[in-house]
Amino acid sequence: MGQAEHCTGDAKAVGDAFDELASLPCPDIELRHAEQRLADYVADPADAAAFAGNALLHTDWNNHNVLITHDRAHLVDWGWATRGAAWLDPAHWVIWLIAAGHTPSAAEESVAMLPTWTMAPPRAVDAFAHASANLWERIAGVTPDDWTMNLLDAARLWQQHRSNRH
Repeated sequence: MGQAEHCTGDAKAVGDAFDELASLPCPDIELRHAEQRLADYVADPADAAAFAGNALLHTDWNNHNVLITHDRAHLVDWGWATRGAAWLDPAHWVIWLIAAGHTPSAAEESVAMLPTWTMAPPRAVDAFAHASANLWERIAGVTPDDWTMNLLDAARLWQQHRSNRH
């Protein structure tokens, strides 16, 4: 199954997973905070504050971590569990959708109806797109493999799309 098919084959199930995750209280355990994880990647250190929140975030919405069975999406591999603004998980999903072949506009449209996404301040989304491109550039390093380069290209494409809105 192709990456796009695996990630987007059941948009309703994925949307339900976003809604269900957003409805869960963040457990009272030690978790990294989104504003800490992304602080080194923002253009302006003040931008990281927009990522703060008390939602439980998965943050690693890759095609191997979102498993669709019948009509339900299951999130596995919680190694990057984070506390932060609830709109960040849909923002992470946007990058994966772009990497799977969607345009940035289509990827954003895929999450546009999610309640958590509608609460995202546009400036904060812009800052996240910028931070994500920088993060994937660091992950890619000097000689990225094809998988990492695909995500770096997706993050850069989204950053450019967000920059062009202004």
